Amino acid sequence: MGDTNSGRAFVFPGQGSQAVGMGKDLADTYPVARAVFQEVDDALGESLSTLMWEGPEDRLTLTANAQPALMAVSLAVARVLEAQSGRRFDELCDYVAGHSLGEYSALAAAGTFDVATTARLLRLRGEAMQKAVPVGEGAMAALIGVELEAAQSLAAEAAEGEICDIANDNGGGQIVLSGHAAAIDRAVALASKYGIKRALKLTVSAPFHCALMAPAADAMAEALASADPRPPVVPVVANVSAAPTSDPDVIRRQLVEQVTGRVRWRESVASFAGLGIRSVAELGSGKVLSGLVRRIDKELEAVAVNGPADVDAFLASLG
Repeated sequence: MGDTNSGRAFVFPGQGSQAVGMGKDLADTYPVARAVFQEVDDALGESLSTLMWEGPEDRLTLTANAQPALMAVSLAVARVLEAQSGRRFDELCDYVAGHSLGEYSALAAAGTFDVATTARLLRLRGEAMQKAVPVGEGAMAALIGVELEAAQSLAAEAAEGEICDIANDNGGGQIVLSGHAAAIDRAVALASKYGIKRALKLTVSAPFHCALMAPAADAMAEALASADPRPPVVPVVANVSAAPTSDPDVIRRQLVEQVTGRVRWRESVASFAGLGIRSVAELGSGKVLSGLVRRIDKELEAVAVNGPADVDAFLASLG
C-alpha cells in the first residue's frame, strides 16, 4: 500500500487498443519513455518501436507484436508518471489491474517482472496463442446488451459438444464468447432467442481465453516456471479471480490459468469500491477500459492517460 493511500487504481489495456503511432509523442517528449521502448526493442532483438510508430497496421495487429507493443506504451506512461511526479509507483496508486495481456503490463509496472522479461513473455504468449489453434478453426463473438446468466445459457446451447466459452465478461452488458468456429456461429444465430440486442463475430486471429488455448497455457507454464516474479509493490487484481494478490507463486499460477480462463473484468472493477478505490487511471493506448469502468461503477472517476497532455492533466490532479 502506498504511504499516501491515494484511493486510486491503475489499469492497463488489452489487445484491440493498439494503433499505429501509439507512444510516439511520449518517446518524443520524455527520455524515460524512450528508454522503455529501447529496452523492449533490445529484449526482442528487433525494432518493435518502428513498427508501432510507422506500421503497417496489419503487422502491428498480429498477436505476437500487439501484445509486447501495448505493454511498452503502458510501461512508458507509468515510468513517465513516476519521473514527472517525483513519486514512487506505490505512492501513485494502491492497486493495479490489466485486461488480459494488460495484466502483464500491470505486473511490470508494479515491479513483478522487469521490462525485458515482460516483453519476451508477451512475445512468447502471442506466438503460443496463435499456434494453439489452426487458422479458421476458432472464432470469437461479442454479445452486446446481455447479462452473464443469459450468456452462459446461450453458450451451453450453442456448444453441441464443441467448445463455446465465455472469454471476457467486460461489463456494461458486453460479453465475449470464444471457441470452435461452428459453435460461435451457432451462438450468433441463437442470440436473439436469449434477448441479446446484438451479436457480432470479431476479427481475431485466434479464439482467446477458452479451453482451445490449452497448448498456449502449457507454453506459458513452462516460460513462467523459469521467470522469477517478485512481489508487486501494490497488489494486482487478477483477471481469473477478480481479487487482489501480491504472492508471486499465486501470480505465476494465475497467469497460466488466464490463457484459457475468463477475463472477469466486470467483477474486478465491481470489487474496487470495497478496496477503497475511488478513482481509476488507464495507462497506455486507447480509452476502452476507462469507458468500461465508468459503465460498471458510476461512482468511480476514470481517466485515460495516453500522451503528454494527459500526463500533465493527471499530474495537475495530484495536487
